[in-house]
Amino acid sequence: MVTLASLPAPVWPVVVLAIIQFGDGLLCARPVQFVAECFDAVGWPRRFWRVMPVLKLAAAGGLILGIWVPYVALLVSLALVAYFVTAIAMHVRAEDFGRNLFLNATGMLVLCVATSLLSFTRLDG
Repeated sequence: MVTLASLPAPVWPVVVLAIIQFGDGLLCARPVQFVAECFDAVGWPRRFWRVMPVLKLAAAGGLILGIWVPYVALLVSLALVAYFVTAIAMHVRAEDFGRNLFLNATGMLVLCVATSLLSFTRLDG
């Protein structure tokens, strides 16, 4: 039987994901060219661009906080899965089938799913 854990073990995938989200948040603060091009490619309205670094930095903080506070990192990692599923859908809708979809959004989805499974699922024997 598979059960969900309230705290991550191992912790390192959560820390790695937090570092990536923190870096992504910094890249979105004043969007670097490839981030701006990605937002434009999917039709993300410019008035919402300033929300992205807040969300990504909050995700990074939530992942780190969740190392000690039960269920917080699990909730954040699952929210990131939902975020990247939505991002993939936006790329598909916009017919943006290049690097942004396959390397960035899909790669991050795989990383978020792997973190959720590796750090929060337990096999009960």
